[in-house]
Amino acid sequence: MEARADTSAVRSAIAEAPESRVAETRWLDDRERELWLALRHLLWGLQPAIDRQLLHDSGLSGPEYSVLATLTEDPDGVLRSGTAARMLGWGRSRLSHLLRRMESKGLISRACSPDDGRGQDIALTPAGRNAIIEAAPGHVEFVRSVVFDPLTPEQQGALLEACHRISAAIEASGSLECDAEGGPCDAEPSA
Repeated sequence: MEARADTSAVRSAIAEAPESRVAETRWLDDRERELWLALRHLLWGLQPAIDRQLLHDSGLSGPEYSVLATLTEDPDGVLRSGTAARMLGWGRSRLSHLLRRMESKGLISRACSPDDGRGQDIALTPAGRNAIIEAAPGHVEFVRSVVFDPLTPEQQGALLEACHRISAAIEASGSLECDAEGGPCDAEPSA
């Protein structure tokens, strides 16, 4: 009910604003509003829950786990930093700050790329490999228990399709490309 009151207050304030776009706005109906609020609640709650589980069970943050998991996708455990940033959907600045912290913990190493000297290679260290090996079973069990177990296989399929469609709409909107290099924003979203 509070969300409905907030929406009404916002609509009133917009209607009173000069040159308002109220007439052009496709307001959410009750069902859409309920779905949006449920999705927002899910998005805002899932990442902190994942972060708490990882920190509690392995001492890794969600972003650290994501970087280590991405590095394990390469057979040699080595990726260019720009490639890793694209795979993670993060801006280079955000990744660079995180890599600095991970390097100081001994989880990764960084070196100039031997290919051209301009890029930077990120390599999984033995400590990083051990950290992801230790963290993965608990993390997978947590993901299974909160994402897969509550859903039927049909619901999982519908969720997968919905995620693909929403992701495609986000990409098509161009809102991911906001830094100077045309890459994702460097705001600190949870990973």
